Amino acid sequence: MWRRKSENKQPQSDVLNGMNVPQTDPPTTPEIDRPIPRRQLRLWPGIAAVALQWLFWLVVPKVANDAAMVAIIGAIACGLLVLVWWLFFSRAPWIERIGALVLMVIAAIVTKRLVHPSIAGGAMGALLYLYAIPAMSLALVASLVAARGLSRNLRRATIVAGIVIACGALMLLRTGGISGGGETDLHWRWTRTPEERLLAQAADEPTAPAPIPAAVASQIGTEANTGWPGFRGPKRDGAAHGVRIETDWTNKPPVEVWRKPIGPAWSSFAVAGNLFFTQEQRGNDEVVSCYNLTNGQSVWRHRDATRFWESNAGAGPRATPTLSNGRVYTFGGTGILNALDARDGSVIWSRNPGSDTKTKTPTWGFASSPLVVGDLVIIAAAGTLAAYDIANGNPRWSVPSARGGYSSPQLATIGGVAQVLLINGEGVTSVSPNDGKTLWKHAWSGDSIVQPAITADGDVLLGSGSGMGSEVGVQRVAITNGSDGWTTKARWTSYEMNPYFNDMVVHKDYVYGFDGSTLSCIDLKTGEGKWKGGRYGNGQIVLLADQDLLLVVSEKGEVALVKATPDQFTELARFKVLEGKTWNHPVLVGDTLLVRNSEEMAAFRLNLMH
Repeated sequence: MWRRKSENKQPQSDVLNGMNVPQTDPPTTPEIDRPIPRRQLRLWPGIAAVALQWLFWLVVPKVANDAAMVAIIGAIACGLLVLVWWLFFSRAPWIERIGALVLMVIAAIVTKRLVHPSIAGGAMGALLYLYAIPAMSLALVASLVAARGLSRNLRRATIVAGIVIACGALMLLRTGGISGGGETDLHWRWTRTPEERLLAQAADEPTAPAPIPAAVASQIGTEANTGWPGFRGPKRDGAAHGVRIETDWTNKPPVEVWRKPIGPAWSSFAVAGNLFFTQEQRGNDEVVSCYNLTNGQSVWRHRDATRFWESNAGAGPRATPTLSNGRVYTFGGTGILNALDARDGSVIWSRNPGSDTKTKTPTWGFASSPLVVGDLVIIAAAGTLAAYDIANGNPRWSVPSARGGYSSPQLATIGGVAQVLLINGEGVTSVSPNDGKTLWKHAWSGDSIVQPAITADGDVLLGSGSGMGSEVGVQRVAITNGSDGWTTKARWTSYEMNPYFNDMVVHKDYVYGFDGSTLSCIDLKTGEGKWKGGRYGNGQIVLLADQDLLLVVSEKGEVALVKATPDQFTELARFKVLEGKTWNHPVLVGDTLLVRNSEEMAAFRLNLMH
């Protein structure tokens, strides 16, 4: 009975509905419109990445040798870390993340058009971006730190301002070039270059140069007055014979005879008697200069209205004059080949091997020093050999190449046959000087800058060190002329010496040259490394063959004496001679040492041993 009553009972709501009684909703708690808290930006990863980036950029090159490339790679890697942090871990609104990146790209493109040409063109056009990566990374993170607590609009405005300021700072700079190790020589944009300071010295120009007497000029470049007739000496092997110098520079240091400013170029010197010749750039004129060896005074200048310039190495010719029978032969950075009268610099004939061989001016300029062989002047227009009649400049023959180079032709006698060698991007090529007929080729894809070295038994040494070619190190090549013609075979390849644009010398079964910025000695028979020592940057060396001695000019303008012996590295003396980057080959004639770079030249008297 109870169960049935329970089953018949209606819900109260139904009863009320049946009685037409209105219902009300149960009371609810009113909602409060609270603002959702905005997440704070996660800044510490960005701060850490930028701090590490600038540690690479500023500190590493100062505390470690040859670390410029490490600094660049480290800065780029940290830039990628900043990018990853900003896109995925910063907590910034996506519109800010994408907007900042788009702004950076646009800013870099615009800045490329406004910075100094040396910045825009440096490092093969990449220098601006190498500097923009750390600059913009710092600008982004610093802007975010400065804008903490500000509204979104103010933070965005701060980011824009930071990026604009970073780009503006890059517009205030110029570079005087890049070292062999990749370090940049930065200056304020408005400061004058050494060349501009030189051009302001009007008194430097000879007012009325007197011609050199014909009897003196006729002896220039002859066997009777050999001196130092051109690039790397009489045999282009960097060896000085018949001279022995005092090595105790503490008690008998070199004595400065004179010092003069000079126009930029990477030329060395050609010396005959009391005269020396070199090349330089002065404004819009490429100049061949003759100077007095005793006092450094200008004797005459020949000018060509042309200018070669590229950001890394700067302005001016790259080649060295060649002296022969009263004439001066020169090859300029844009491709002008001159035969000049040594008496007064007047033009006997002039050609342009670049135009003659349809060879474009290479990235670093034409760099070959002319080679005189018999009645020919032979030049390398990049990797293409070209020969001209010494009397009138008429083309005689040419040997084209599919790849370029910056080496100079080298005369050698191999197997009793006189031949001209040239290193280019394909390897080394040998031709007959008479008609340009190819004798042999050896494939080796290196830098094609360093001169080939010839051993006493007719082998050829090739060198490469930048790593931009597929080959590095030093390779010894055996050359054989048999019944089947000429053949070549690599005897060994050594990675103990990696010369970039720094030539090597051969002395008593050993090879001395540069492994990066370090001097190195390897065994000529095996390629085995004997020693490494010293820090000279990308310098140059001269061998004093009679004394087992190397005269080393460092990239920073120091001269050092190092024993040319295989037992160990021994530096005997060091002396500061020049200011600024020094890539030019030094010259030693008698007791006179000539040194130069793109800013100044100087002569020093060395004490001779008796």
